Amino acid sequence: MTSREIVKRTIRFENPPRLPHGFPEKYGSDFAGAGMAPSVDARPESGADEWGAIWHNLGISNFGEVREYPLKDWADYEKLNIPDINEPSRWKSLEDARQLAGDKFLIGSGVSLYERIHFLRGLENTWVDIYESPQELGRLIDLLVEMNLVAIKRYAAAGCDGYMFCDDWGLQDRLMISPEKWREIWKPRYARVYKAAHEAGLLTLLHSCGYIVDILDDLIEIGLDVIQMDQQVNMGLELLGERFGGRLTFWCPVDIQAVMPHASLDEIRAYCRKMVKCLGQPEGGFMAQWYSDPAAVGHSEEAIDAMCQEFMAIGISENALT
Repeated sequence: MTSREIVKRTIRFENPPRLPHGFPEKYGSDFAGAGMAPSVDARPESGADEWGAIWHNLGISNFGEVREYPLKDWADYEKLNIPDINEPSRWKSLEDARQLAGDKFLIGSGVSLYERIHFLRGLENTWVDIYESPQELGRLIDLLVEMNLVAIKRYAAAGCDGYMFCDDWGLQDRLMISPEKWREIWKPRYARVYKAAHEAGLLTLLHSCGYIVDILDDLIEIGLDVIQMDQQVNMGLELLGERFGGRLTFWCPVDIQAVMPHASLDEIRAYCRKMVKCLGQPEGGFMAQWYSDPAAVGHSEEAIDAMCQEFMAIGISENALT
């Protein structure tokens, strides 16, 4: 059975023969990625992106953060540089994406509906907009939704299997905004994207970190198939499993903040097994992952090896998920 089929069976709870995994090169991966080049949601380490946001690098991290926001005032919306997602050259990278992916599960990368907003407006302005400028905010989110709908068609035509974008919604112990406002403003827009993805034959994936328990039921309701979360301790493996296990697939590394930098190798291995037990089902529902910027979060090579090796050992055990 190919990687592609194993991942699909896991997400659909159709009894895969092993755990899928996305690991460093020496351990291999069941996943491949496809994307726009350049992406309209590009996040450079430094310099300006296509929208005019100015990014600065965070030091040892591979990531940057926005220091200058291009849409400080809604009065300047008409001056905002909006990238043309239909530009043909942006999609040339998809011409051989399926061939290069081989038998791996191919994920197309979309456009965030929250993070891109605060990359343009700043977090504080975004939070104020929810209450004081909801129409302007909604107009900008709808623009991003339309971009996603274009991207979905492109990725489906290119032979992708899944569709994913990143929106970190959580602080350590709560959502960044009220769940009620999330449901009012963002939920119907996520629903449009997930409906279009499913109609195009794509499974839906979302990366979101922090405490997101309050909206997981909603995301499942509107069609999310896979949640990729790098933290679990702040929500609790047992709680996540009891409330959401069997209803969506978890794609996770060992908790990148609470466990990987601090635990012993034996504790990391034990946590791997607890993750599979709590989050997975005999029919599927759990996929293993690693954090691809380990230096930024203090993950040692030994810790990464222990995690990958343990997940792979679990994945081939006949009784791992029973």
